[in-house]
Amino acid sequence: MSRLFSAYVMIDWSAAAAPRQGKDSIWIGVIKRDIRFRPTFEAFNPATREAAMVQLRDILADLGRRGERALVGVDFALGYPEGTASLLKVKGEDWAGLWAFLAKDVVDKPTNVNNRFQVAAKMNRLMTDQPWPFWGCPANDAQRWLSTTKPDYDRAGLPADYRRADLATKGKGKSGAKSVWQVFGNGTVGSQAIVGIPRVKALADELGDKARVWPFQTGWKALKDADLEGVDAVFAEVYPALGEIKPEPGEVPDRAQVRALCEHFLRLDEAGRLGAEFGPKAEVSEADIAAVEREEGWILGA
Repeated sequence: MSRLFSAYVMIDWSAAAAPRQGKDSIWIGVIKRDIRFRPTFEAFNPATREAAMVQLRDILADLGRRGERALVGVDFALGYPEGTASLLKVKGEDWAGLWAFLAKDVVDKPTNVNNRFQVAAKMNRLMTDQPWPFWGCPANDAQRWLSTTKPDYDRAGLPADYRRADLATKGKGKSGAKSVWQVFGNGTVGSQAIVGIPRVKALADELGDKARVWPFQTGWKALKDADLEGVDAVFAEVYPALGEIKPEPGEVPDRAQVRALCEHFLRLDEAGRLGAEFGPKAEVSEADIAAVEREEGWILGA
């Protein structure tokens, strides 16, 4: 059975406000085949998001020249809970409108200095005119529309705390996927999504019709090679805690995560089982499928 992909690029993202390497920084793992067609792994640890973009462009350009299709996994949410786009009154498709909103408003300098807390506050202002649903920030960044701690508020008529995919990972890893609304504190993912989505959008836009963002542009369904004809890269959300991660002696845990993800998806692909991972694993309603494909996204393997 033929593989869907020739290369696997996994990204452990960071919303750090200053250059950082080593633990809790950006790691990019790549498995591709060498001149003897053997899968080989290499890792990169750029100090800034700008440097990471340069590295990713080089990686994807090289794979494109080689005619090798890549699965590009990012460890942050690519969508928001159902109803977010409607409250923000974005234009166009829900997910694409949200991406365009973030790409327009996020300022992320080459030094890693960024305005993620101001963007979260603006989204709160537009959605509720209150310091929710986004919450969490350093004391110096607290303001009328963003608080340092989680506020107690009536969620009626507001998007849920968790996406459907987040709920599907409950009990996995330390506590399962976190809420995208929390943008500060240990283990949070909200900030990574705010500064990460514009970067994925830039890469996908540059590739044009040679890129697909799953499941928004592919559908939440099992994929076959014919579904990806002419496609060089598929961008997907991944969650390292869904697999087993065993750092090698002296290996930084973040490096181990991207290596384990690359190896996991390679094994599935070589066994002819990766395509099925792009679809639901259980009975789901039409409403769930519509929400996942239109706005929320999904976690590959959840």
